[in-house]
Order: sequence, then structure tokens, then C-alpha cells
Amino acid sequence: MNAPGHIPDHIIVGSGINALVCAAMLSAKGGKVLVLERNERIGGCIRTDEITVPGFVHDVMATTFVLFITSPAYAALGKDLARHGLEFCHTTTPTGVLRPDGSHAVLSMDRAANIAAFDALAAGEGGRHGQDVGGIERDAGLLFGLLGGNLWSYPTFKLLAGEAWRRGPRGLAAFLGEALVPARGWLETTYSSETMRALWAPWVLHAGLGPEDAFSGQIAKVIAFALEAAGAPIVKGGAKNLLAAFEALIAERGGEIRTGADVEAVLQSGGRASGVRLSGGETISANRSVICSVTPTQLYGRLLRGSGTESTGSGTESDALRKYRYGKGNFQIHYALDKPPAWRGEGLDKVALLHLTPGLDGVSKACNEAARGMLPQTPTICVGQPHALDPSRCPPGKAILWLQLPEAPTHIKGDAAGKLEAPADGKWTEALREAYADRAEAILAIHIDGFKDSVLARRSYSPVDLEAMNVNLVGGDPYGGSSVIDQAFLWRPFKASRNHETGIKGLYHIGASTHPGAGLGGGSGFLLAGRL
Repeated sequence: MNAPGHIPDHIIVGSGINALVCAAMLSAKGGKVLVLERNERIGGCIRTDEITVPGFVHDVMATTFVLFITSPAYAALGKDLARHGLEFCHTTTPTGVLRPDGSHAVLSMDRAANIAAFDALAAGEGGRHGQDVGGIERDAGLLFGLLGGNLWSYPTFKLLAGEAWRRGPRGLAAFLGEALVPARGWLETTYSSETMRALWAPWVLHAGLGPEDAFSGQIAKVIAFALEAAGAPIVKGGAKNLLAAFEALIAERGGEIRTGADVEAVLQSGGRASGVRLSGGETISANRSVICSVTPTQLYGRLLRGSGTESTGSGTESDALRKYRYGKGNFQIHYALDKPPAWRGEGLDKVALLHLTPGLDGVSKACNEAARGMLPQTPTICVGQPHALDPSRCPPGKAILWLQLPEAPTHIKGDAAGKLEAPADGKWTEALREAYADRAEAILAIHIDGFKDSVLARRSYSPVDLEAMNVNLVGGDPYGGSSVIDQAFLWRPFKASRNHETGIKGLYHIGASTHPGAGLGGGSGFLLAGRL
């Protein structure tokens, strides 16, 4: 039980980026905030460890913070976080692509240079890139108002009404219809160069989508705009330093964070959320709200049922939870290298996030294979090079690589290459994990001279390993659930969802499973804190 006089105003369950943003914002307004984290460390998908060789610092899961530094949350908190040691490292070449035949393209943070470079791939490609990112700039007010605002709200109604007046109702409908175009539709009708298509096709995977999904074209354009404008920064010294800065700021503002505090139930009294019960039996009351930064599975399948409540009172949540869909799993590989990689392509050594893929069709094929439970024959590989941005991550003259394979099946039915045997129960094993990592390593070795001889150590994580580290990564899905259009915007997480409400007074739901979705922008935490 709470000690007299120490009842928090707000209890926040979970400690991912949205929870930390929410805690920092609420405590800035004088609210007493208590953050409860079931693990022995905070951070959710933000985790830094020396997992290969001593002296090599790896961000185990999330590493790139472009969505954070361009967010309203960072605008509000950035200076205070910097006071507590937060510093970002950048490169002028945030992303690029490398195809099996050696053809490649690199995006810089200079639009004029990008236009010239892309025109060299095929006549007119640069101009079309300029039109795409320029269109995002022109529509920024509407786009980011919808992507980052409370959708069920007067400001959003006013925004849409104003746009309908300015564009005309049919013009607004045309804009929204164009925003629903899949990435394949956009890329195939805009760019003639397969390399240009390959540059942007993999980025839809980082939004939890595939190239044939509605809205994937628009989100890829938004990502192109953000990368060109703000780069792909990482935290100096490791993402753990972002967490340390948040911890210090929340404490400075009177908030409290408790780790090893596994919440098993949300308590109710008089028709509203009144507190929580921990797995050890301790109960903690809250004066104003309980805020859960978890998946719907955790909130409705555990925390509310743990209190004897199977729905929020509308009678629809159990059915909605049953129908809620999680996306593809993630697969991570980390390398400690004896020397920086010698890429067989000019200018690739300084690229923050480099995709290895055959192209648009390759991304589509791997995405489809994973969705059908197959291990992709040629996975899309995102290669991060933290040492190129932050030399402090490893000893002088050495290097580290951060690899993300975003198309991993959660339940394995077979191998698209016909070489690896699927376990009878469909579950990832250590042997299968390492064999699949070998497949990715063979692709790396094609593109990097002497790669295998430079490897000091390798550490791999299958979807089941990722879920073991964070219970909210259901099936290894880092996006809190499939982000296809019927589980996005107004319909995230459920069709009847309304902003971050749950149907129980004083109980709110934030995190990747809620609008504005996954990523490291802290959007749902920021929106709810502003409302409360």
C-alpha cells in the first residue's frame, strides 16, 4: 500500500519511449508520477550492452532516432535532456541501398546533391525525388497533423475542415486517396530505375508495412523527407544514455521509476481505475490516472483480467483482442569487427543505414515469404554502422555492425530456400537462429572484401529471443501489432478505439499499439500527457 501522502497522481505501466515522454511531460506540470517496469532495467526496445566483445557497445534493438529528434516531444524536452548528457551523432549520408549486382545509391542530407546523383541513375529521377519530398514539405501541416495529433479531437476536425475549404472537398478526398497508394504503385509509376525503387522499398518495412500495403507509399515519402532533413542519428555512447537522461530528468521533476515491479492487474473502484497490483501482492493507488504503455494483449488479456475484469464495459474488447493481428517478427545480428568493412561500392562506408536487397520485387518476395511462415530465401538486410557515426562505440581501428532483418516469421512453416529444416513445432531454436544468421552473413560477405576474416564475434537474436527480452514484442513484432490501414489511425488498436481511452475512466493506453503507432517519436505519450 502507498504510504500516507505518497500517493502518485499518475501510475505509468511500462518504460518505453512513450512512457518516458509521458512521465517527463506530466511531472513538468507538477504531477506526481510513478513509472513501474517489470524488467530490471527501463527502456522497452531501447537497450545497450556489450554483447560481443568487451569494449564494443551495441544497441541491441532500436538504434536510430530520426523520429525522436523531429518530434514534438523532443522539441519540448530536448534541451532538458541535453542538460542530463544526451548527445546525438550524425552522418551526412543517412541511408543507401546496395543490390546483388553492385549497383547502389546513397541519400545525402543535401537535396541538390541528391537530385544530381539520382539523375545520374536515370534521366529525370532526381527531379521526381525532389517533387516527392517537396510534396511532403508542402503538405506538412496536414500530414503531420494527422500523423501526430489526437484524431478524435476538435483540432483535427478544424484541420480537416480548413483543408476542405482550401482544397475543396473533392481536393481533400483526392489527397487522402493518393496517400493510400501502396509503395509498389508509387515506385513503379514514378521511378524507372530499379536502384531508385530499391532505395525506398525497404523503408516501408520499418513502418511495419509491406510494399503492397495501402499507405506504404506515403509513409515511405515521409521517411525520405525526414532522412534528408534530419539524417539518421544515434545516441553518443549508446542508446542507454537517452534512458539515463530521461531517468535524471524525471527524478529532477519529482517523478519516480521502479524496476523489477511487475504489474499484474489494474485495480478499479467506483467505475474508474484506482491503482495497480504487483505480482508480489503489493497494491499502489493513483489519484488521477493509470497509463499502460503495453500491447492490447497485455492490457486486455492480462492487466484487466487480473483484476477480474474481462472487458472495459462495452462488451467488445474480448472480441477485438481476439481479432487483433501482430505483424512479422524481427531478427537482429550484431558484429564486432577487427576493422571497418571494405564495401565494394563507393561512399558506402559512411552510410548510417544501408539496405542490402535485390530491389522492390526482392522486398516483396521476402515479405510475402515471412507472412506465409517461410524463412525468406533472400532476406532484406538493414546494416547499421554505428562506428561511422560514433567512434566511441568500439576501440580505435575496429568496427561494429547492427543488422536488422525485418521479415522473420513468428511461426516457422518452412524455408523458402529449401535448405533449412523447419522445427516440428514451428518454434525458433538456437541452431536454426544461427543457421539463418549464416544466410545473412553470406550476403554480407559478397559485398565486403575480407568480411569473414574480420569478424571477432557475432550475436544473433531471433523473434523469440526478442520477445523474451520484452513481453510487448509479441512474436518478435517490434511495432506493437500490424500497421496495415485497418489497424492504423482511427482504428488503432481497435475499430472502436477513441484516442488513448479504454472505456474505463482514468485508464489510458499508450505505446506502439496506439496512434500514432510504432517508432521512437514518443507520440502517444506526448499526446496523452498534453491532454491530461
